[in-house]
Amino acid sequence: MKEVDNEDDLMNILRATERVLVLFYASWCPFCRGFLPIFKEYARKNKRDEFLFVKIDDENNLLWEKYDVEVVPTIVLFEGERVQRRLNGVLRVGLTEDQFKDFLVWSNKAGQTGRFGKK
Repeated sequence: MKEVDNEDDLMNILRATERVLVLFYASWCPFCRGFLPIFKEYARKNKRDEFLFVKIDDENNLLWEKYDVEVVPTIVLFEGERVQRRLNGVLRVGLTEDQFKDFLVWSNKAGQTGRFGKK
């Protein structure tokens, strides 16, 4: 499990990895702090380097705009450098584990490799 906070590091990982599930978050966000343990647990169960934390604490971080992140936490599934699917957090609500599970199920049913969401 890796964490980055800038575009160069993110792009290096996306270029080197076939599929990456990225969590955009901010440490000051209470909804992110509540969701981080859920994301970490799924990453731990998968034992793969395809779960990535992208910390965007600074409102001037260019990643907010580049990936249209309006609310954190937001999850984006990348294949290479291309966004395949996203799960946007809801303002003043964040994300739930059930939403995340549904997102992972979709990833598996969409004919992708099926690695996400397995225990």
